[in-house]
Amino acid sequence: MNLALFDFDGTLTTRETFGDFMRHAVPPLRRALGIPMFAPMLAAYKLGLVSGTHIRHHVTAFGFRGVPAVHVHAAGERFAAEVLPSLLRPKAMQRLAWHQAQGDKVVLVSGGLDFYLAPWCRQHGLELICSSMETRGNHLTGRYHGVQCVGAEKARRVRERHDLGAYDTCYAYGDTHEDAAMLALAQRRYYRGREVD
Repeated sequence: MNLALFDFDGTLTTRETFGDFMRHAVPPLRRALGIPMFAPMLAAYKLGLVSGTHIRHHVTAFGFRGVPAVHVHAAGERFAAEVLPSLLRPKAMQRLAWHQAQGDKVVLVSGGLDFYLAPWCRQHGLELICSSMETRGNHLTGRYHGVQCVGAEKARRVRERHDLGAYDTCYAYGDTHEDAAMLALAQRRYYRGREVD
């Protein structure tokens, strides 16, 4: 059996989905207040001056602190069912289906949030390794549960869950530098749809 590791945003989808989900899940008044507040940080991110990890940390803290967890889980279910299908790359999804048809173990490894990735993975029969938010009582704290699942953390979590030596071949698919450590685990690496050495 082979192991196939797929990044989500930009690899299986046509664009990043984090911002789309935040617009979908954050309460309207808080979202309206946050748009002007985070505009300079977003501009800096687009210029490469601020990391995605940094902006996600601040946006989730502002957007989710004190929000009932049930509200965000429900938003995630709706987002997975209503929004994500239109953002998927057909060729990438065909490749994922090819692995499943071969009987390979297919794992989604993403910095995205489990609110929407967990229902999407259940729908597609995939194992999930991703970021999640901390809950206290029935409300979100606005903090990540552990560290974000990006960069070296992706590779660490894959190794924690899977004995790579138990698989015939490990495949990995990614599209940014945040996937480099995960790609390095694999014998067959695909970056932005093309196999690389």
